[in-house]
Amino acid sequence: MRALIIAALMTLSFTVVAQDNPVVVMETNKGTIRIELWADKAPVSAENFLRYTDNEYYDGLIFHRVINGFMIQGGGFSPDMVQKSTYDPIANEASADKPNNRGTLAMARTQVVDSATSQFFINLVDNDFLNHTNETPSGFGYAVFGEVIEGMDVVDAIAAVETGRVRSFGDVPTEPVIIESVRRE
Repeated sequence: MRALIIAALMTLSFTVVAQDNPVVVMETNKGTIRIELWADKAPVSAENFLRYTDNEYYDGLIFHRVINGFMIQGGGFSPDMVQKSTYDPIANEASADKPNNRGTLAMARTQVVDSATSQFFINLVDNDFLNHTNETPSGFGYAVFGEVIEGMDVVDAIAAVETGRVRSFGDVPTEPVIIESVRRE
């Protein structure tokens, strides 16, 4: 009986990843974040992120927008706040069954529904107001396409950094939070 209890407890400590869903490892100057990409639920967004990953696009970029109690955003700017060129925008896969909950990874975009390219954010809390509610531009929401499976302590450490303004940009970490690399596991 004791062996069964120990075995059950051991299985609880491991995160279950869907069989075909890729996992990426994001190395930052604050620590390591492991992310499962939901290729089964958001194939366009997951493939888009992997395209940037496989081309080492994210290496050396920063988390350029950090709002504690909301989200951390990265994937588009160098440490000197110069925006990097991207591939064409993708279709927005937001849906009510993929909510912007704590620890999920979502595509950043402009007010245009289908404008997401390389930038992403990690939700620090359940951000219900970002969820898909309808097909209008104001209700479409932000496409969730993955989840942090290890390293939320690193995400929370990033969320706690001091921020300020750099030119016209607000909520920029005063000391760069660098994405050193993103690689498939």
